[in-house]
This record gives sequence, structure tokens and C-alpha cells, in this order.
Amino acid sequence: MPSPDTHLIAIRHGETEWNSEGRYQGHLNSVLNREGQAQAQALGERLAAERFDLLLSSDLGRALQTASAIAMRSGHEIVVEPRLRERRMGIFQGLTPDEVRTRYPDEYARFKSRDPDYVIPEGESMRQLFERSVACFTELAQRHAGLTLATVTHGGVLAMLYRHARAMPLDTPRDFPLHNTSVNRLLHRSGTWELRSWGDIAHLEQALDDSE
Repeated sequence: MPSPDTHLIAIRHGETEWNSEGRYQGHLNSVLNREGQAQAQALGERLAAERFDLLLSSDLGRALQTASAIAMRSGHEIVVEPRLRERRMGIFQGLTPDEVRTRYPDEYARFKSRDPDYVIPEGESMRQLFERSVACFTELAQRHAGLTLATVTHGGVLAMLYRHARAMPLDTPRDFPLHNTSVNRLLHRSGTWELRSWGDIAHLEQALDDSE
């Protein structure tokens, strides 16, 4: 008998200081900026009206800040899941693309080639991130079959889940959005992932309307 479907609400953290500066964050922490805090509050208000069974978050600060805004409104405890971390960006972490290009021109060129197996020094390859991310979400879906999971994670992790659900090659340029605090919905059914909706930021649009 097949396992019951698992519903996944996959969320990107709010905007950070380094997001606004275009810096590679990786496993380093950068706090939510004022915009990111407002995004997280709007997200928390939105999810307070939804039913979900578990709230999980990456252990990085920007994700936990965002998850805390949800937990304050929904009453859920936050389950910390380190496998939901962003791609480890190694020697690029904390730098802007221009700074990386200047300091590590050869490594930057290899990174921009989109080779899925290129490992950033002291970091991860895209394929390693893909395998980690898909394995994490699939294990969670199987362990909590039949439930609805809200997970707060990172743009790189979400990109890997989208590519997996759409069977999109890793070396294909991204043509889908990764908005801060976007609500992305997927269904795990009979061992496969189905994409239901992507890039939903209606709560941010509503907050903007309310402020006018």
C-alpha cells in the first residue's frame, strides 16, 4: 500500500544585509535587514492562517530569524535541520562577485562555467548540494508521510528542489524566481515530487498595499 502524500511548503528566508550587497553568504551568517524583517513578519501573518503540522528550518541565522517570525504567529516549535543549509561557498563566502573575480579569477571562471561537479575550494559543488537537498526533503517527506511540512531554507536549496521536480539539468541557466520569503508548494507522492506552485509572494504584495 503506498504511503500517503506529504505536502511541502518550502520557503526562502527574508532578505539579508548581504543579499542587498550581492555577497555570497554560503554558511556564514548575515542578519535580516529591515526589508527582510518586514518580509518575515508578513510571511508569519500569512502562515498563521494556514494549517501545517511541522515547522522546520535550516540552522543558519537568517533562516531561523524567518522561521521565528512564523513560529510567533503559528505557535509551532521550530525543528532545526542542518541539511537545509545553503550551499557551502568556501573561499567565496563573504565576498561580492567582483571581489571573487579579482582575488580568484581562475576559480571564478570555473564557477561561472556551471560545471555541476566543480567544487569551490573549501566548499561544495552544485551536484553535492543537489544530492544533499533532494535527499533531505525526500527523507523528511517519507518520515512524515501524510503531513504538511513548512520548511525555511535558502535559495540554492530551493533551486535544487525545483530542478529535481522538473527534471531540469543542473547546468541549465535558471529561469525561475527565488524571491525572499516566497512560498513554494510541492507534493511528495509515490516516491516522486510534484510542483504545485512556485514563487508566491502574495503576502508581500498585500503588505505593500496595506502600507499605501
